[in-house]
Amino acid sequence: MRILVVDDERALARSLQRGLVAEGFAVDVAHDGVRGFELARWGDYDAIVLDIMLPGRNGYDVVTALRAEEVWTPVLLLSAKDGEHDVADGLDVGADDYLTKPFSFVVLVARIRAIARRPATPRPVVLSVGQLEVEPGAHRARVAGRDVDLTVRELALLEHLVRHSDRVVGKVELLDHVWDGEGEDVNVVEQYVGYLRRKVGREAIVTVRGAGYRAVG
Repeated sequence: MRILVVDDERALARSLQRGLVAEGFAVDVAHDGVRGFELARWGDYDAIVLDIMLPGRNGYDVVTALRAEEVWTPVLLLSAKDGEHDVADGLDVGADDYLTKPFSFVVLVARIRAIARRPATPRPVVLSVGQLEVEPGAHRARVAGRDVDLTVRELALLEHLVRHSDRVVGKVELLDHVWDGEGEDVNVVEQYVGYLRRKVGREAIVTVRGAGYRAVG
């Protein structure tokens, strides 16, 4: 899953990015509301973690503007304010959840996964194509009903391919969504596709020469 973190506390944002990447997410970061809104508006994110008190444009305003433009990406608001009216205000403007600072990282990850499973634009809990099934929220993959043991990175790669099985997915896109530009090159995509094929079957992932890969199950 691809996540956007918007927080002007740079140390916190870096810490969240490192932790979420370790959990298998691809993560973009912005430090003000203006940049955060632009990324959220045009980016292909599964969820947004958004601080309320931001320079340029506060979190309430960002959520309101996104919903006005019919951008329905799930949003988890972060705030040091824990009053019931603060929580209500956040949910009223269109956020999907609200978490007060300081918070447990384990709880944050659980909340992110929860809101990503129930977006306003419905997505299936189980993604499937052919005999391949992926349950992102449960970290589970199956082939013909049989559980397959995948690493976090392999599962993220398979999820993206299955989620977009209606088209060919390029190597650069896979590198961007699964590795989040961690200094890797496209050769690592080929390497991990090889790993996946050994576990889910070579015929399940088709190479389209010069274009990328497509999951066919």
